Amino acid sequence: MKLYGDLLSPFVRMSMVTAHEVGLGSRVEHIVENTNPAKVNERLAALSPIGKIPILETDHGHGVYDSRVIMEYLCHVAGNTALIPNDGVKRFRVLTLQALGQGMADAAVAYRYEVAARPKGLQWEDWMTRALARIHAAQDDVETNWMDSLSEINVGSIAVGVTLAYIDFRMPDFGWRNGRPKLAAWHEGFCKRDSMIKTVIPPR
Repeated sequence: MKLYGDLLSPFVRMSMVTAHEVGLGSRVEHIVENTNPAKVNERLAALSPIGKIPILETDHGHGVYDSRVIMEYLCHVAGNTALIPNDGVKRFRVLTLQALGQGMADAAVAYRYEVAARPKGLQWEDWMTRALARIHAAQDDVETNWMDSLSEINVGSIAVGVTLAYIDFRMPDFGWRNGRPKLAAWHEGFCKRDSMIKTVIPPR
């Protein structure tokens, strides 16, 4: 299998962390594929009409996307039922935590694009303020309501942990640890996992 994208993308890294957590790290070849939101990447477009990273190319040459589907696909291939539990109540709690982590990533990436990619003078201040509010709200909610689910490795804890690492890298002055001691302590331990070490964002 081949996973296309840059580990700087939290969605690509979530997928690769999942591969390592389910024991498929050696079977998934990570291919660095840079993208430009304003241009078509022909290699990616051949696998997905959306053409966004990450895209997983299966052993049969089929494209699987987006990151949530890739993470579930990897669990399926590995026969892993720990990251996405079968039990209904637990399953949907984990999937909701995953949605919360990915929503936080969406807001962080959107904010980054607005600050770094859009020309000065054209940046939408209200948009950036709303994105930051979403990030803060998500982090507060995790600190208050989700620490029990973070205590286990699942697709939800992976989404949250990787997104916080992305914010550390792209928004080092964000200060998300302030007032969130439980989340900060959990993330320190999460980043020491082998899956996170093997997918560390390369220096830029």
